[in-house]
Amino acid sequence: MEEQKQGNYGTHIMNKEILDDNSIEKAVDYLRDSAEPSAQATANRKYLEEYRKAKKSLLMKKHLSLAISAQEREAYADPEYVELILGLKQAIYEDEKQKHLRVAAEAKIEAWRTKQANLRAIKL
Repeated sequence: MEEQKQGNYGTHIMNKEILDDNSIEKAVDYLRDSAEPSAQATANRKYLEEYRKAKKSLLMKKHLSLAISAQEREAYADPEYVELILGLKQAIYEDEKQKHLRVAAEAKIEAWRTKQANLRAIKL
């Protein structure tokens, strides 16, 4: 039974023969083409993770008359901080999505390599 599935590097027919040369070529192309977007997603994530600390400090400075714990509470409750956290959530999602799609393409290529080695062994 065949089931059609849409992936980031093309439409694939999910059946016994998904490791054909064309499919592997698409996986290799995807790895090449997604290198820069993947790097950008990681950079965005890391930037926001670091910027979150600076933003918290800047927001705490608005409440210098309060105790440190109260300054921290006010910073965490600030709409600007909440907005930053939502942006960080999206950056983490994009970064993880890129990583998992790349791992899937790498796994497909590795499975194809194993299949090819097994076929060569059978021919001996």
